[in-house]
Amino acid sequence: MEIKIDDLSGGEVIRLLEEHLADMYSNSPPESVHALDMNALKSPEITFFSGWHGDELQGCLAFKQLTPEHIELKSMRTSKSARQSGVATKLLIHALNIAIDRGYQQVSLETGSHDFFSPARKLYEKFGFRYCGPFAHYQEDPHSRFMTRALVEKFA
Repeated sequence: MEIKIDDLSGGEVIRLLEEHLADMYSNSPPESVHALDMNALKSPEITFFSGWHGDELQGCLAFKQLTPEHIELKSMRTSKSARQSGVATKLLIHALNIAIDRGYQQVSLETGSHDFFSPARKLYEKFGFRYCGPFAHYQEDPHSRFMTRALVEKFA
């Protein structure tokens, strides 16, 4: 899989993000959806990655700079055709290694508390993320789970 920094101009990426937002709104109340729309993902503090197998989009992941040392993971999504194939793991490793190369020391995320989000939470737990309280602008929310981990050494 080729992973690249993406400018969010391709139709495949737009469709995947629209699917992502639709799923977020169908699995959480609107006030508990923290997924970013296309315009927000194009802001300068966001680095957006897309993963490709040939010309087929496999998934995406972004991170947002919160401070010069701290980032937040955003918009993790695997295409329906690539689910359970390791795409999310590859995207996560790639993004975390880029974050380490850029000098970030901590990565945090918000994900849903419902069963729909269980595979994502298990992936993050596998990579050493631990549950924590709200960070940045977030507030306690029964529909959210917050996780964090230090960025110390690169992932293989």
